[in-house]
Amino acid sequence: MTYFIGIDSSTTATKALLMNEHGAVLGVASNEYSYETPHPLWSEQSPSLWWHGTVESIRQVLAKTNVDPSAVKGIGLTGQMHGLVLLDEEGQVLRPALLWNDQRTAAQCDTIRLKLGREKLIQITGNDALTGFTAPKILWVQENEPEIWKRVRHILLPKDYVRYKLTGEFAIDCADGAGTILFDLEKRTWSPEVLSALGIPFEYLPKVFEGTDITGTLLPKVAGELGLPVNTPVIAGGGDQAASAVGTGAVTAGVASLSLGTSGVVFVTTDTPAIEPNGRLHAFCHSVPGKWHFMGVMLSAAGSLRWHRDTFAPKTGYDQLLEPAANIQPGSDGLLFLPYLTGERTPHPDPLARGAFVGLTVRHTLPHLTRSVIEGVSFGLRDSFELIKNAGVAQIKEVRVTGGGAKSPLWRQILADILEVELTTVASEEGAAYGAALLAAVGTGTFPDVRSACEKVIQITGTTKPGQNSAIYNELYPIYRDLYPSLSAQFKRLSKFSQTN
Repeated sequence: MTYFIGIDSSTTATKALLMNEHGAVLGVASNEYSYETPHPLWSEQSPSLWWHGTVESIRQVLAKTNVDPSAVKGIGLTGQMHGLVLLDEEGQVLRPALLWNDQRTAAQCDTIRLKLGREKLIQITGNDALTGFTAPKILWVQENEPEIWKRVRHILLPKDYVRYKLTGEFAIDCADGAGTILFDLEKRTWSPEVLSALGIPFEYLPKVFEGTDITGTLLPKVAGELGLPVNTPVIAGGGDQAASAVGTGAVTAGVASLSLGTSGVVFVTTDTPAIEPNGRLHAFCHSVPGKWHFMGVMLSAAGSLRWHRDTFAPKTGYDQLLEPAANIQPGSDGLLFLPYLTGERTPHPDPLARGAFVGLTVRHTLPHLTRSVIEGVSFGLRDSFELIKNAGVAQIKEVRVTGGGAKSPLWRQILADILEVELTTVASEEGAAYGAALLAAVGTGTFPDVRSACEKVIQITGTTKPGQNSAIYNELYPIYRDLYPSLSAQFKRLSKFSQTN
């Protein structure tokens, strides 16, 4: 028996997953940490936390499973996307990493659009300049910390700093590379035009690999520290969303992935580097060689339900909260919910967007509000699906749904009805780390390619088909879509009275 490790360096923890050659998960270990917000809109983290978390999690999962470490044949990497790690000539960290949720770079996004032209930027990279991406973070350091920028010699993303510590190699996969918006999406590598316009030296950037490529092997000292064989291969892997799609089997056209966590992510594989002309969808390379993907991101999905529960029924369990909502008719007796509690990203890149209940009457009860929240989030996710359809993607035949919200049969049914597509659930709940382990297994030859690996090991555990309620949701959806344009100006006016604007 041989084994593979998937490492997921997220914003709040680093996780190590151990998988055998048949795709069975034998154990998972996780080490948590925090991030800092030294100023409003800032979000930073010490890269040493990811490295310490990696070392401890690998040791713990090996001890927990009691497998023979010499049988570990590969390590795959994934983690939070878009973060900026800056190293000097000696490979030393120059400052805390700027994370994906750092929002300080609005002015730098404007600069990028000005230097390249918004339309050209989207045509080259597949994306508009948004504060979450890596490129505007680099410009911020150039402009605000010139003494740091003078010492920069290497630019990495979070998981690729872990790779550097494991192997001594500077490398990145295509999926994470595309998420910097420094990539030529079609050519799957760094764009000379974008780099030149932004004053970023090509030699500062890591070498690009496909998600299943071997990028290096464990350094002898590191192998000894981890208790793993010297020269264990480390595979390129991918950003967390692309790796999670591999972990759920969303690797072919027509199969989408929907993550219903605090945020909501709609992920659809494409065979060509398609773009949404206005940049309202993220268009990135996939971890699967020769594939790309569209991604729509909703900032408050299951997070909306948590807010609702914590605010109106704080001592109520989710099952208890949702049970009476199942008895409410579709449309919640004329009540709609806008789920923009933390602003929005897709399809409205508007940090000032706000949540709202529209249509409230004295007849509405807590179960009405609960169902309305679920329906509103589901309508918001449909926005991403509509953009994907309009961008010319092949028909979506199946949606593989994961995340805490997906555990609710009621929510799955409402989603199936609103999206008018079959939902499936899968056995593995460790999407990104599992996907990284699968990429390692493919990269070291256990499986011939990613598609065959997914077909062999990923197990479907349930299906939810659209029902008769789709008709009424199709009537309500246009009303929902009209609410944001009607209220956006008022959201902006209200922001002056908010302490979180």
